[in-house]
Amino acid sequence: MRALVFDKQLELREVPYPILNTGEALLKIRVAGICNTDLEIMRGYKGFSGILGHEFVAEIVDGVPDKIGQRVVGEINVSCGNCDFCRRQIPSQCRHRSAIGIFDHDGAFAEYLTLPIENLHAVPDSISDEQAVFTEPLAAACQILRQVHIQPNDKVIVIGAGKLGLLCAQVIKLTGADLSVIVRHDRQIQLLEKWGIRAVYRDELNNARSQFIIDCTGAESGFADALDLVEPQGTIVLKSTYEGLPQIDLTRIAVEEITVVGSRCGSFVTALRYLEHRLIDVQGMIDGQYSLEDGLRAMDLASQKGILKVLLKV
Repeated sequence: MRALVFDKQLELREVPYPILNTGEALLKIRVAGICNTDLEIMRGYKGFSGILGHEFVAEIVDGVPDKIGQRVVGEINVSCGNCDFCRRQIPSQCRHRSAIGIFDHDGAFAEYLTLPIENLHAVPDSISDEQAVFTEPLAAACQILRQVHIQPNDKVIVIGAGKLGLLCAQVIKLTGADLSVIVRHDRQIQLLEKWGIRAVYRDELNNARSQFIIDCTGAESGFADALDLVEPQGTIVLKSTYEGLPQIDLTRIAVEEITVVGSRCGSFVTALRYLEHRLIDVQGMIDGQYSLEDGLRAMDLASQKGILKVLLKV
Protein backbone atom coordinates (compact mmCIF):
# COMPACT_ATOMS: atom_id res chain seq x y z
CA MET A 1 0.00 0.00 0.00
CA ARG A 2 1.04 3.63 -0.37
CA ALA A 3 1.97 5.70 2.66
CA LEU A 4 3.73 8.93 3.62
CA VAL A 5 6.68 7.76 5.69
CA PHE A 6 8.95 9.99 7.75
CA ASP A 7 12.49 8.67 8.32
CA LYS A 8 14.71 11.76 8.64
CA GLN A 9 12.86 12.99 5.56
CA LEU A 10 9.31 12.55 4.26
CA GLU A 11 8.59 10.42 1.22
CA LEU A 12 5.78 8.46 -0.43
CA ARG A 13 6.56 4.74 -0.26
CA GLU A 14 5.08 1.35 -0.94
CA VAL A 15 4.88 -0.40 2.43
CA PRO A 16 3.40 -3.70 3.66
CA TYR A 17 -0.28 -3.78 4.53
CA PRO A 18 -0.90 -3.63 8.30
CA ILE A 19 -1.45 -6.95 10.10
CA LEU A 20 -4.91 -7.29 11.62
CA ASN A 21 -4.77 -8.61 15.19
CA THR A 22 -7.57 -9.88 17.41
CA GLY A 23 -9.71 -7.05 18.76
CA GLU A 24 -8.74 -4.69 15.94
CA ALA A 25 -10.46 -3.30 12.86
CA LEU A 26 -8.84 -2.81 9.47
CA LEU A 27 -9.62 0.69 8.29
CA LYS A 28 -9.53 2.10 4.76
CA ILE A 29 -8.57 5.75 5.15
CA ARG A 30 -10.84 8.23 3.36
CA VAL A 31 -9.50 11.62 4.53
CA ALA A 32 -6.63 12.60 6.82
CA GLY A 33 -5.75 16.00 8.25
CA ILE A 34 -2.30 17.53 8.65
CA CYS A 35 -1.69 18.77 12.19
CA ASN A 36 0.99 20.97 13.73
CA THR A 37 2.20 17.87 15.59
CA ASP A 38 3.00 16.24 12.23
CA LEU A 39 5.12 19.25 11.35
CA GLU A 40 6.81 19.21 14.77
CA ILE A 41 7.67 15.52 14.35
CA MET A 42 9.47 16.39 11.12
CA ARG A 43 11.53 18.88 13.16
CA GLY A 44 12.43 16.26 15.77
CA TYR A 45 9.49 16.05 18.23
CA LYS A 46 9.24 12.59 19.86
CA GLY A 47 11.98 11.17 17.61
CA PHE A 48 9.30 9.33 15.62
CA SER A 49 9.96 7.51 12.37
CA GLY A 50 7.22 5.76 10.42
CA ILE A 51 3.87 6.65 8.86
CA LEU A 52 2.64 10.06 10.04
CA GLY A 53 -0.93 11.23 10.66
CA HIS A 54 -3.43 10.94 13.50
CA GLU A 55 -6.47 12.91 12.31
CA PHE A 56 -8.58 10.79 9.97
CA VAL A 57 -11.92 9.49 8.75
CA ALA A 58 -12.03 5.88 7.55
CA GLU A 59 -14.37 3.02 6.79
CA ILE A 60 -14.20 -0.41 8.38
CA VAL A 61 -13.25 -3.09 5.86
CA ASP A 62 -12.35 -6.05 8.12
CA GLY A 63 -12.33 -7.21 11.74
CA VAL A 64 -15.90 -6.20 12.66
CA PRO A 65 -18.19 -8.25 10.40
CA ASP A 66 -21.41 -6.46 11.32
CA LYS A 67 -19.94 -2.99 10.72
CA ILE A 68 -18.20 -3.37 7.37
CA GLY A 69 -18.47 -0.09 5.44
CA GLN A 70 -19.23 2.02 8.51
CA ARG A 71 -17.49 5.42 8.62
CA VAL A 72 -15.47 5.97 11.76
CA VAL A 73 -12.98 8.26 13.44
CA GLY A 74 -10.43 6.92 15.89
CA GLU A 75 -8.88 7.98 19.20
CA ILE A 76 -5.12 8.26 18.89
CA ASN A 77 -4.02 6.62 22.17
CA VAL A 78 -3.68 2.84 22.00
CA SER A 79 -3.73 1.65 25.60
CA CYS A 80 -2.83 -1.65 27.27
CA GLY A 81 -6.07 -2.00 29.23
CA ASN A 82 -4.27 -3.43 32.28
CA CYS A 83 -2.17 -0.72 33.95
CA ASP A 84 -3.33 1.42 36.88
CA PHE A 85 -4.33 4.32 34.60
CA CYS A 86 -6.38 2.05 32.35
CA ARG A 87 -8.10 0.51 35.37
CA ARG A 88 -8.94 4.04 36.52
CA GLN A 89 -10.49 4.76 33.10
CA ILE A 90 -7.68 7.15 32.03
CA PRO A 91 -6.44 5.38 28.88
CA SER A 92 -4.92 8.58 27.46
CA GLN A 93 -2.25 8.30 30.18
CA CYS A 94 -1.73 4.53 29.89
CA ARG A 95 1.77 3.61 31.06
CA HIS A 96 2.29 1.44 27.98
CA ARG A 97 0.37 3.44 25.42
CA SER A 98 1.31 4.17 21.85
CA ALA A 99 -0.09 7.04 19.81
CA ILE A 100 -0.85 6.66 16.13
CA GLY A 101 1.52 8.59 13.93
CA ILE A 102 3.30 10.05 16.99
CA PHE A 103 5.10 7.23 18.77
CA ASP A 104 5.25 3.43 18.51
CA HIS A 105 2.32 3.17 16.07
CA ASP A 106 2.07 3.92 12.37
CA GLY A 107 -0.38 6.62 11.41
CA ALA A 108 -3.13 7.51 8.97
CA PHE A 109 -1.24 9.04 6.03
CA ALA A 110 -1.69 5.70 4.27
CA GLU A 111 -4.31 3.67 2.48
CA TYR A 112 -4.97 1.39 5.46
CA LEU A 113 -4.60 1.45 9.25
CA THR A 114 -5.42 -0.98 12.06
CA LEU A 115 -6.79 0.19 15.41
CA PRO A 116 -8.43 -1.45 18.43
CA ILE A 117 -12.18 -1.56 18.02
CA GLU A 118 -12.69 0.33 21.30
CA ASN A 119 -10.84 3.33 19.81
CA LEU A 120 -13.44 3.80 17.07
CA HIS A 121 -16.48 6.10 16.96
CA ALA A 122 -19.16 5.95 14.28
CA VAL A 123 -19.61 9.13 12.23
CA PRO A 124 -23.25 10.25 11.84
CA ASP A 125 -24.49 10.49 8.25
CA SER A 126 -25.10 14.23 8.63
CA ILE A 127 -21.37 14.88 9.12
CA SER A 128 -19.24 14.98 5.96
CA ASP A 129 -15.76 13.47 5.74
CA GLU A 130 -14.30 16.99 5.59
CA GLN A 131 -16.03 17.88 8.85
CA ALA A 132 -15.42 14.58 10.63
CA VAL A 133 -11.65 14.77 10.08
CA PHE A 134 -11.64 17.61 12.64
CA THR A 135 -12.99 15.32 15.39
CA GLU A 136 -9.64 14.67 17.08
CA PRO A 137 -8.48 18.32 17.36
CA LEU A 138 -12.01 19.44 18.26
CA ALA A 139 -12.06 16.83 21.04
CA ALA A 140 -8.78 18.32 22.29
CA ALA A 141 -10.45 21.74 22.35
CA CYS A 142 -13.44 20.33 24.24
CA GLN A 143 -11.08 18.95 26.91
CA ILE A 144 -10.53 22.50 28.20
CA LEU A 145 -14.09 22.69 29.50
CA ARG A 146 -13.72 19.33 31.24
CA GLN A 147 -10.64 20.57 33.10
CA VAL A 148 -11.55 24.15 34.06
CA HIS A 149 -14.88 25.79 34.82
CA ILE A 150 -15.28 28.89 32.65
CA GLN A 151 -18.29 31.07 33.48
CA PRO A 152 -20.01 33.80 31.43
CA ASN A 153 -18.51 36.57 33.60
CA ASP A 154 -14.92 35.30 33.16
CA LYS A 155 -12.41 36.94 30.87
CA VAL A 156 -10.57 34.52 28.58
CA ILE A 157 -7.75 35.11 26.10
CA VAL A 158 -6.69 32.53 23.49
CA ILE A 159 -3.11 32.94 22.29
CA GLY A 160 -2.30 31.32 18.96
CA ALA A 161 -5.11 31.52 16.39
CA GLY A 162 -3.98 28.53 14.36
CA LYS A 163 -5.93 25.37 13.66
CA LEU A 164 -6.30 24.28 17.28
CA GLY A 165 -6.60 27.81 18.67
CA LEU A 166 -9.56 28.60 16.42
CA LEU A 167 -11.33 25.43 17.51
CA CYS A 168 -10.63 26.25 21.17
CA ALA A 169 -12.03 29.74 20.63
CA GLN A 170 -15.27 28.39 19.17
CA VAL A 171 -15.70 25.94 22.04
CA ILE A 172 -15.04 28.59 24.69
CA LYS A 173 -17.49 30.97 22.99
CA LEU A 174 -20.24 28.48 23.86
CA THR A 175 -19.70 29.32 27.56
CA GLY A 176 -20.67 32.98 27.01
CA ALA A 177 -17.36 34.16 28.50
CA ASP A 178 -15.76 37.50 27.60
CA LEU A 179 -13.42 36.06 24.97
CA SER A 180 -10.55 37.60 22.98
CA VAL A 181 -8.24 35.84 20.53
CA ILE A 182 -4.77 37.16 19.70
CA VAL A 183 -4.23 37.13 15.92
CA ARG A 184 -1.43 37.71 13.43
CA HIS A 185 -3.10 37.23 10.04
CA ASP A 186 -6.09 38.72 8.21
CA ARG A 187 -7.57 35.27 7.58
CA GLN A 188 -7.83 34.66 11.31
CA ILE A 189 -9.60 37.98 11.79
CA GLN A 190 -12.11 37.20 9.04
CA LEU A 191 -13.02 33.83 10.55
CA LEU A 192 -13.32 35.17 14.09
CA GLU A 193 -15.51 38.06 12.96
CA LYS A 194 -17.71 35.58 11.12
CA TRP A 195 -18.11 33.62 14.35
CA GLY A 196 -18.75 36.70 16.48
CA ILE A 197 -15.47 36.38 18.42
CA ARG A 198 -13.27 39.37 19.25
CA ALA A 199 -9.92 39.36 17.42
CA VAL A 200 -7.08 41.48 18.84
CA TYR A 201 -3.40 42.06 18.18
CA ARG A 202 -1.05 41.44 21.09
CA ASP A 203 -0.09 45.12 21.49
CA GLU A 204 -3.76 46.12 21.78
CA LEU A 205 -4.03 44.35 25.12
CA ASN A 206 -1.28 46.39 26.82
CA ASN A 207 -1.61 45.58 30.52
CA ALA A 208 -4.97 43.83 30.28
CA ARG A 209 -5.08 40.64 32.33
CA SER A 210 -7.62 37.81 32.37
CA GLN A 211 -8.66 34.92 34.58
CA PHE A 212 -7.99 32.30 31.91
CA ILE A 213 -5.31 32.19 29.21
CA ILE A 214 -5.36 29.39 26.63
CA ASP A 215 -1.92 28.93 25.05
CA CYS A 216 -2.16 27.26 21.64
CA THR A 217 1.00 28.77 20.16
CA GLY A 218 3.41 25.87 20.42
CA ALA A 219 6.09 28.50 21.01
CA GLU A 220 8.10 29.52 24.06
CA SER A 221 7.06 33.13 23.46
CA GLY A 222 3.43 32.06 23.77
CA PHE A 223 3.88 30.88 27.34
CA ALA A 224 5.76 34.08 28.19
CA ASP A 225 2.79 36.06 26.84
CA ALA A 226 0.44 33.88 28.86
CA LEU A 227 2.32 34.77 32.05
CA ASP A 228 2.09 38.47 31.20
CA LEU A 229 -1.65 38.26 30.51
CA VAL A 230 -2.93 36.03 33.32
CA GLU A 231 -4.23 37.54 36.54
CA PRO A 232 -2.75 36.56 39.92
CA GLN A 233 -4.47 33.32 40.97
CA GLY A 234 -5.55 32.90 37.35
CA THR A 235 -5.21 29.82 35.16
CA ILE A 236 -3.10 29.09 32.09
CA VAL A 237 -4.35 26.16 30.02
CA LEU A 238 -1.42 24.78 28.07
CA LYS A 239 -2.40 23.18 24.75
CA SER A 240 1.09 23.61 23.27
CA THR A 241 3.72 20.94 22.77
CA TYR A 242 7.34 21.79 22.03
CA GLU A 243 10.17 20.17 20.11
CA GLY A 244 12.65 21.59 22.65
CA LEU A 245 12.68 22.52 26.35
CA PRO A 246 11.35 26.07 26.86
CA GLN A 247 12.48 28.32 29.72
CA ILE A 248 9.71 29.18 32.20
CA ASP A 249 9.61 31.81 34.98
CA LEU A 250 8.61 29.40 37.77
CA THR A 251 9.14 32.04 40.48
CA ARG A 252 6.41 34.19 38.98
CA ILE A 253 4.05 31.21 38.85
CA ALA A 254 4.65 30.59 42.56
CA VAL A 255 4.49 34.22 43.71
CA GLU A 256 1.31 35.04 41.75
CA GLU A 257 -0.23 31.65 42.60
CA ILE A 258 -0.93 30.86 38.96
CA THR A 259 -2.40 27.49 38.05
CA VAL A 260 -1.00 25.81 34.93
CA VAL A 261 -3.19 23.08 33.46
CA GLY A 262 -1.75 20.71 30.88
CA SER A 263 -4.46 19.80 28.38
CA ARG A 264 -4.32 17.11 25.72
CA CYS A 265 -6.89 14.68 24.32
CA GLY A 266 -10.63 14.99 24.84
CA SER A 267 -14.01 13.39 24.24
CA PHE A 268 -14.74 12.25 20.68
CA VAL A 269 -18.40 11.82 21.66
CA THR A 270 -18.66 15.50 22.58
CA ALA A 271 -16.80 16.63 19.46
CA LEU A 272 -19.04 14.58 17.16
CA ARG A 273 -22.14 15.98 18.90
CA TYR A 274 -20.89 19.55 18.36
CA LEU A 275 -20.29 18.80 14.68
CA GLU A 276 -23.65 17.07 14.28
CA HIS A 277 -25.49 20.06 15.75
CA ARG A 278 -23.44 22.56 13.69
CA LEU A 279 -22.17 24.31 16.82
CA ILE A 280 -18.62 24.51 15.42
CA ASP A 281 -17.60 25.73 11.96
CA VAL A 282 -14.74 23.68 10.54
CA GLN A 283 -15.43 23.98 6.82
CA GLY A 284 -14.14 27.55 6.73
CA MET A 285 -10.79 26.42 8.13
CA ILE A 286 -9.85 24.17 5.18
CA ASP A 287 -7.12 25.74 3.04
CA GLY A 288 -6.31 22.87 0.72
CA GLN A 289 -7.10 19.29 -0.28
CA TYR A 290 -4.54 17.00 -1.93
CA SER A 291 -4.26 13.38 -2.95
CA LEU A 292 -1.90 11.10 -1.06
CA GLU A 293 0.43 11.18 -4.08
CA ASP A 294 0.68 14.95 -3.64
CA GLY A 295 1.40 14.58 0.07
CA LEU A 296 4.76 16.35 -0.07
CA ARG A 297 3.12 19.41 -1.64
CA ALA A 298 0.39 19.23 0.99
CA MET A 299 2.95 19.23 3.81
CA ASP A 300 4.78 22.15 2.23
CA LEU A 301 1.55 24.16 2.14
CA ALA A 302 0.61 23.18 5.70
CA SER A 303 3.98 24.44 6.98
CA GLN A 304 3.48 27.95 5.60
CA LYS A 305 2.59 30.73 8.05
CA GLY A 306 -1.09 31.62 8.16
CA ILE A 307 -2.25 28.35 6.56
CA LEU A 308 -4.92 26.47 8.46
CA LYS A 309 -6.11 22.92 7.75
CA VAL A 310 -4.74 20.94 4.80
CA LEU A 311 -6.38 17.60 4.01
CA LEU A 312 -5.17 14.43 2.29
CA LYS A 313 -7.86 12.65 0.26
CA VAL A 314 -6.81 8.99 0.36
